Amino acid sequence: MARSFLILHGYEGSGPEHWQSWLAERLRRAGERVAYPGLPDPYAPAPHAWRAALATQLRTLRGELTVIAHSLACILWLQHCNAPVIGDARAARVLLVAPPSLAGAPRPIRRFFPVALERERVAAAAADTRLVCAPDDPYCPEDAAVVYGEPLGLAVDVLPGGGHINVETGYGPWPAAEDWCYGASAITSSRIAPG
Repeated sequence: MARSFLILHGYEGSGPEHWQSWLAERLRRAGERVAYPGLPDPYAPAPHAWRAALATQLRTLRGELTVIAHSLACILWLQHCNAPVIGDARAARVLLVAPPSLAGAPRPIRRFFPVALERERVAAAAADTRLVCAPDDPYCPEDAAVVYGEPLGLAVDVLPGGGHINVETGYGPWPAAEDWCYGASAITSSRIAPG
């Protein structure tokens, strides 16, 4: 069966050194079908515009779908789960990496909150949803494992010292994320330090 990967960036986008950009390139080089859209107005994101962009992507992707979301895109995915567009395909696997909370959210993204945490709806939107987070993430000071993992009943991989799991904390090339895309059941830090 054909498969597709949908990579969704967070607030302000993911630059060329970010693990999402690295991952998109790695998957494409391997011949995979990858959508890595620039979501509208990443520095002043609007929930309705991001939801519309996600709906468009979900309508166009074919085959077994894997979604990889970082930061604000995790909240976007949870909103999608709570109000899915009729006809959207169910994802096979979803990876939610470093979701922010209202307590840590910069002002431009606060209108994405609150987000309902509906365990049954999240389970219905994907066969498998996994959370990857770090307890020292400044964008979720309460700890995403507690805020999202526990109420949603998600499998959680905790990366001590991972911060927001971005370039600033050493997550450029991230082989563990690529391994997960190809079926690994868990994520480890296994980041590659720039050098």
